Amino acid sequence: MKSVKKVVVLEGGFSNEREVSLDTAEAAANALKELGFHICRIDVSRNQLALLKELDKAKPDIIFNALHGKYGEDGCIQGLLDMIQIPYTGSGRSASMLSMNKPLAKKMFEEAKIPVANSSVCTYDDLVLADPIARPFVIKPIDEGSSVGVRIIKTKQQNSTEHYNTMSKEKPVMVEKYIPGRELTVSVMGNAPLAITEITTRSNFYDYSAKYKTGGSTHIIPADIPTDIYEAVLAAAVSAHKALGCRGISRADFRLNKSKFFLLEINTQPGLTKTSLVPEQANYRGISFNDLIKWMVDKAECDE
Repeated sequence: MKSVKKVVVLEGGFSNEREVSLDTAEAAANALKELGFHICRIDVSRNQLALLKELDKAKPDIIFNALHGKYGEDGCIQGLLDMIQIPYTGSGRSASMLSMNKPLAKKMFEEAKIPVANSSVCTYDDLVLADPIARPFVIKPIDEGSSVGVRIIKTKQQNSTEHYNTMSKEKPVMVEKYIPGRELTVSVMGNAPLAITEITTRSNFYDYSAKYKTGGSTHIIPADIPTDIYEAVLAAAVSAHKALGCRGISRADFRLNKSKFFLLEINTQPGLTKTSLVPEQANYRGISFNDLIKWMVDKAECDE
């Protein structure tokens, strides 16, 4: 890649994760300035023509994609940038699309022999009619990140109607077997795992609030688990990264139940906020935040 001097940071957007995106963009922009790059920040709206005009005016060498959620990490913005051939940070359009489509990603993981929880795709009517799998189970939107819209149905006595009534009656969801145990996460940088962090939280699970509010969770790095399991989880995270064809940085989330682990999902646009896991794991490995951002810029590319 030619010498990079000007970087456009895409931020905000219009998904449920807008606030996270703004926090990521702020941290990334500050680091880029400290690194000596000339930066321009664009708050992305639904007006694609306006975005294209702003990019044409800015004429960036690369795009730092700080968008999260729908349209920012599901292959949409990646496809647009591929069309105009501006290199961008993070995974390409195919890997981005696959990672945000939980059922498709799960099929890829199964083919790669990575342990995953049993699941089923169903509609609102299916759920009201009968439990699709035995309780306890987790209801997940098919195409959201940051635990947006996740619900846990645990006991037979639990009234599930109140959960179902807040759901869209048109969009299908993924119902996944609830795996009790410990929450683990692994960042993969290139094709190399950084570390395993165990996450503990006072809430029922690692939800949106626990992820992004200060004090919402406690991170234990490295996770205190047996060496053989530690190495196996690291290897599974790399396998998941490769299975979807990810590039740049990804983060894989796992559940560890006794000696068995299960991959829950992979995130191709992990947050870079003050409470985010990737910068924390990078720092544990001796990689400063600025060096992490510089590495992401150096690895930026686009697909043909």
